Amino acid sequence: MTLDIIIEEQDGCLWVATTERHRIEGLEVDPPHEVVRWGSIYWARVDKIDTKLDAAFLDLDGDTTGILFNKDTRSRDKDGKLIKGGQKPIGKTLKAGDFILVQSKQGYLEPEFEDNRGLEEKSPVVSMDVSIQGRYMIYTPLDDSNRISSRIRDKKLRGQLESMMTALTDVHGCILRASAANTQSDMLVREAKVLKAIWEGLIEFAKGDEAILIMDGPDALQRSLSDNSMKPIRRIEVVTLDHFQTAEDWCELFAPDLVTKIKPVELKNATNDLALLDHYDLLKPIEELFQPYAVLSGGGNIIIQGTAALIAIDVNRGADKNSNLTINLEAASEAIRQIRIRNLGGTIMIDFIRMKDEKERKQLLTHIERLINDDPCTVQIHGFTATGLLEVTRQRRTPTLFERVGYMFEEV
Repeated sequence: MTLDIIIEEQDGCLWVATTERHRIEGLEVDPPHEVVRWGSIYWARVDKIDTKLDAAFLDLDGDTTGILFNKDTRSRDKDGKLIKGGQKPIGKTLKAGDFILVQSKQGYLEPEFEDNRGLEEKSPVVSMDVSIQGRYMIYTPLDDSNRISSRIRDKKLRGQLESMMTALTDVHGCILRASAANTQSDMLVREAKVLKAIWEGLIEFAKGDEAILIMDGPDALQRSLSDNSMKPIRRIEVVTLDHFQTAEDWCELFAPDLVTKIKPVELKNATNDLALLDHYDLLKPIEELFQPYAVLSGGGNIIIQGTAALIAIDVNRGADKNSNLTINLEAASEAIRQIRIRNLGGTIMIDFIRMKDEKERKQLLTHIERLINDDPCTVQIHGFTATGLLEVTRQRRTPTLFERVGYMFEEV
């Protein structure tokens, strides 16, 4: 597997496509109407405590209101031990007028129309549990110990990572990602020090009596680089000097070996009509992401429908003459890919074609467990329901692809 990362901007909208053999495997988009970016860090003021919601409404930057739920608060006891939220009412921890450091847990878009939703539904969710993402690890400065990501279930891999953690003696709060297993200990130490220095730099601004944005969360380009930097990358193509500089800065900091992969490309009208994406024949596949279905190579298809409560995916045989298991395996690969690229989240129910026995079900589940390892977001498989549907949940970082740029494809 060799990836290409293609970066382009049109009318203030940043597009980053990750492709393998010209097939889209990842798509990150930052629309111009994004108010809060996932991962942004604020020095925020508590405006009011809502005892009914057990939450606090915060002034994030003078213009934007965020909501902090009790479970996402953090404090220290008299001995300096970290206390996670939820153990007592939020009003016992915070009061109006307090200033606290918080981080957005999700991206937030400017509403297209005025609506009647309550403030708690309109406000981006934030947390006092701040983290900074690198290539090999996630740095959580409030934690007192280093650990391995809970997403890593392989015992052999966990054992390998545990032995590597012994090198991190001077920095605490590091969560090792699976990508750390294939690197040298000195690279882990280097990155841990870089992340700690970033943290120490930003907390210098966590003072004063004005709510401010201290650090923007990673943009679409930085997210794509972080998500894919441990995979074989053939080239990183950009069409503007700003994007070249952003890519170079990130790679010099976290992935020096990728600096030579960054290639500026000159194309006529590149930033006006997505010429670079068009050059690689990616516009049609992107348009197809806004259709309620995806076609399988064997002749079958999957139907993707969203409701207020969940996402439903239905697998259809169509003209495919293969066995039910073979069709389901292909459908699972495409369904997980579509979920990732469309950035679907919440509860997802997949209705596969009926299989003949438990052995086939286990084979399908094993296949899906491998597939979700490529997803940068947290995906959990909850198994089959009594009616035979597979239940999956996914925690999104940003709004769905449709919410971000669906307006551009309304007539598709």
